[in-house]
Amino acid sequence: MLPFSLQLQDGVPVSDQIVQAVRKAMLTGQLKAGDEFPSVRTLSQELRISPTTAHKVVLALKDGGYLASRPGIGMVVTAPEQPHIDDRLEQLAPACRELLKEAADLHLSFNQVVEALKRAGGPGLDLVRSTRSKK
Repeated sequence: MLPFSLQLQDGVPVSDQIVQAVRKAMLTGQLKAGDEFPSVRTLSQELRISPTTAHKVVLALKDGGYLASRPGIGMVVTAPEQPHIDDRLEQLAPACRELLKEAADLHLSFNQVVEALKRAGGPGLDLVRSTRSKK
């Protein structure tokens, strides 16, 4: 079993979707620094993708500093404790696009969407308030 979850979507390269899923798993703590990462063969078999695509994923993660090769072990996660803001924002982008599409379908303005987020409550509400107070 893979240490991350993934639902493949049409129209987006499979390798990009896998990299995104792995990075999300790192950001959410599913994968932690030092964890062993599946081999190219395991990725290929579990996800039913070509070994070439699996190799492309591993190389992209290694080049991005998310994986390192350890002799006798294979690839291990090397995610930083606090990922860069760009990585965190990139993880949020698909949900934002979906929200904005839904808001457009409902003919809502940006301010109305912000109001909806405030009404929804939860941790996001605290984030909106704390950001404003720091400015």
